[in-house]
Amino acid sequence: QVQLLESGGGLVQAGGSLRISCAASGRMPSSYATGWFRQAPGKEREFVAAISRRGDNTYYEDSVKGRFIISKDSAKNTVYLQMNSLKPEDTAVYYCAVQKTGGTRPDYWGQGTQVTVSS
Repeated sequence: QVQLLESGGGLVQAGGSLRISCAASGRMPSSYATGWFRQAPGKEREFVAAISRRGDNTYYEDSVKGRFIISKDSAKNTVYLQMNSLKPEDTAVYYCAVQKTGGTRPDYWGQGTQVTVSS
């Protein structure tokens, strides 16, 4: 089974930066993508960014394009989300997820890490 552990969340002022991490352990699928989702109070969970297994393809939700960067260190089995120019509306619990290639929804989820942006 795959286990995902997020870390790096915290408090930051608007305009600041924060990097959160997702460390994976266990037996990973042979082909997959890793992504970040977020959920703010009273809102549905939404897609933020994703990266392919080899790190050669990335995808971003429109509201974070140009501000967030997803990357990975395959040797450490870790995916990162660098968040720059943070806005109060970025405040949410951020979840890491892994989805098998060809799947319709994520197969594994982390426990989430809280990111709070103050104005």
